[in-house]
Amino acid sequence: MSDEEKTEHEQKLEEAKEEIQQLEEDPPEKLEEWPDGQAKYETFGGAEGDHSYDEGPEAKLGPDSVRHHEDGSVEVGGEKVDDPDEFKGEPIPGGPTDPDAASNPNEQRLADDDQD
Repeated sequence: MSDEEKTEHEQKLEEAKEEIQQLEEDPPEKLEEWPDGQAKYETFGGAEGDHSYDEGPEAKLGPDSVRHHEDGSVEVGGEKVDDPDEFKGEPIPGGPTDPDAASNPNEQRLADDDQD
C-alpha cells in the first residue's frame, strides 16, 4: 500500500513505530526524553513473544535479572553487587523516595489549601 492510499491514522501509527525503532538503537536515559505523542503507545522492542529480552533492543535497558531487596541490597543474576547505588535511578519527583516530597499526598494537598 502506498503512502497515498493509507489513512491519516495508519500514517500516524507507522510514524510512531518508526520513532520507537529509532529509540531502540539508543534508548533515552530520562523519562522526559521518551516520546509523548502517538509513539508512547507503541511497545518498545516490538510485540511480545517475537524474541527474548536478551535478544531484542530491551537488553540495552539493562540486565533483566536485577532484583532490589527491602534491605537496600541489589543482586544481578543471583549474585549480590558491591555497589547497589549503581542500579538505582533518580527518585521520581513527588514519589516516595523523593527527599523533597511531602510524607504523604494529603499533607501536600493540605499545605496547598492553607496557602490559598
